[in-house]
Amino acid sequence: MENLEQEKSKTFIIVEIIEYVAHSIVIKTIIKKTTGNITVSSFDSGEALSEKTSPFDTFVHVIDGIAEIVIDGNCNILQTGQSIIIPAHYRNSIKANERFKMISTVIKSGYNEVRL
Repeated sequence: MENLEQEKSKTFIIVEIIEYVAHSIVIKTIIKKTTGNITVSSFDSGEALSEKTSPFDTFVHVIDGIAEIVIDGNCNILQTGQSIIIPAHYRNSIKANERFKMISTVIKSGYNEVRL
């Protein structure tokens, strides 16, 4: 069975555990639990995730390159080291005008608010 999480109790350099793949988006799970997950992703230039919504807030941190993150029609350009929180229930999409890597964190517990 394939290990779905990063090996525990071992140090690693986050930007080095995922590679760029031509014409692809690569996603690696760091931690996956019923209460939330952390993933690291690499996007090759020109790749994108389709617009979606999530019932949970998502914290995104760019660790290499430049990402375009659109939240409810508002475009945000994030460079290495910058972060943003995509609010629960907001339409969002992520695009690579040039290649980039990011960490995304979703916490699935503690939600009492719903956007109307």
